[in-house]
Amino acid sequence: MSILMEISENLQKGKAKIVKELVEQALNEGADPKAILSEGMLAGMDVIGDKFKNNEVYVPEVLIAARAMNAGMEILKPRLAEAGAKAIGKVVIGTVKGDLHDIGKNLVRMMLEGKGIEVVDLGVDVSAEQFLEAFKNEEAQIVCCSALLTTTMNEMKRVVEVFEQSGIRDKATIMIGGAPVTDSYRQSIGADIYEADAASAADAAKKVLLG
Repeated sequence: MSILMEISENLQKGKAKIVKELVEQALNEGADPKAILSEGMLAGMDVIGDKFKNNEVYVPEVLIAARAMNAGMEILKPRLAEAGAKAIGKVVIGTVKGDLHDIGKNLVRMMLEGKGIEVVDLGVDVSAEQFLEAFKNEEAQIVCCSALLTTTMNEMKRVVEVFEQSGIRDKATIMIGGAPVTDSYRQSIGADIYEADAASAADAAKKVLLG
C-alpha cells in the first residue's frame, strides 16, 4: 500500500499520531506536499464525508477524523506554503445572531476544510453586519450561516438584505443550513444554497468555488 493511501486510511480511523508520523515520513521521502494533501488527507476526508452522508458514520467519527487531519496539517502547512499551494477558495462561516449552537457549524467547517477550502470561523451569535464585514475583509467567496432555533432564522434573511444593501450581493454565494431550515425557506429569503447535511454543504461549496 502506498504511503498516501496509508495516510488516507489512518485519517479515516482518526489515528492522529500515526497520520502525523506518516506525513513526516512522506515528506522525508520526497513526496510532493500537494499530493500528500490531495491524495492522502483530502481523499480520506472525502470517504468520511460520503459515509457521513449515507449514515455509515456519525458525528463522533467525523470529529476524530478531522482531528487526525488537523494533526497532519500542522506538519504539512509550512511545506504547502513553500510549494505555493493555495486553497481553492475562502468561506466565512458562523452561527447567526441570537443562536449559540455550534456543533452543526463546526461539522460544516471541518467538511469544508476537508475539501481544501480555507474557512474563517466567526463563531456563534454573529450579526448580519459581522458576516458582511468579514466577507469583505477576508475577500471570501461564500458565506455560510447556521441556525438551530426557528427564532433566529430571521437573521439569515437580514444577512441577504445587508449584502443587497451593500451592493455586493452578486459577489457572494450565501449558503444557509441548520435543523429548522428548509430549501423553501432559502427560496423565500433569496439565499443561494441550502443543504441538509454538512458533507453535502461542503460538496456544494466546492462546486461553486471550482465554477
